[in-house]
Amino acid sequence: MLYAMCFLLFVIGLYCALVKKNMVKIVIGIMIMEYAVNLFLIMLGYRVGGVAPIVGHEDIRNMGKFVSESVDPLPQALVLTAIVISLGSLALMISICIRTYEKYGTFDITRIRRLKG
Repeated sequence: MLYAMCFLLFVIGLYCALVKKNMVKIVIGIMIMEYAVNLFLIMLGYRVGGVAPIVGHEDIRNMGKFVSESVDPLPQALVLTAIVISLGSLALMISICIRTYEKYGTFDITRIRRLKG
């Protein structure tokens, strides 16, 4: 059920990115899609009743049990990297929106196409 909710969140973001005419709403739709993918990746690495993958002195003796019970840290590392990249892309998209608004005076992409000439 949770995976379906991630898919629904992704579809909502895709709808905003493809159908909306306002540039800011398109940027918000793209960010919703990125958050849906990040949530999906985190849920892939989650294990019910799992423990944090931090090895202590007592865990070294019984490493097989520790590995079978711990949560996978790789999706968490991938999502942290994806968050940093998405913040950079968000800053770029917002700056493009601001520059376009300064030049054309609107966020509506249909009006910008008509003004282009």
